[in-house]
Amino acid sequence: MCKHLTSKAVNISCGEFSSFVNVCDILISQLNVFITFTAEVLAKTAKQRYEAAKGTQPERLVSGSDDFTLFLWTPEVEKKPVARMTGHQQLINEVQFSPDTRLVASASFDKSVKLWDGRTGKFLASLRGHVNRVYQVAWSADSRLICSGSSDSTLKVWDVDNKKLLFDLPGHADEVFAVDWSPDGQRVASGGKDKVLKM
Repeated sequence: MCKHLTSKAVNISCGEFSSFVNVCDILISQLNVFITFTAEVLAKTAKQRYEAAKGTQPERLVSGSDDFTLFLWTPEVEKKPVARMTGHQQLINEVQFSPDTRLVASASFDKSVKLWDGRTGKFLASLRGHVNRVYQVAWSADSRLICSGSSDSTLKVWDVDNKKLLFDLPGHADEVFAVDWSPDGQRVASGGKDKVLKM
């Protein structure tokens, strides 16, 4: 008799001897307990992080559209939007809440990144410096910096408090489609039409 347990992380095979089969049964049982325990711990940790970020306020949602507007919603409370946010002159390609949920950044084909109050939807600032469409924005983990990627082949790092350009990061040979921060906030990764991943 032979029992097998195979997954991406585990590959346990047992021989024909019954004593080995019993050992495998015990290992499989312990592994199932460990996987269940780990999943429960991860779910509990994720829920704690979510509730800490959400606070006592209802969950918020922001949407951006090709009609140049954004809407701020509290879907748990009501079906009407909290605010209609206007100011972009072309379609909105991406919207992102800051990690601390205080702010919203929107990227648009009008070559700008706009900042909005994450609770009220009030317009705060326009970040200008790109010379072509802005495809994506990414927040640093501490909510102090934004990196934007554009059709102009550059990345730009913005200081949110001062609402100023901090770094201009050229280097791609074509449009930049993807941008993200490293968890420690020390690096930015980007990918673009030039089929190159840059850090």
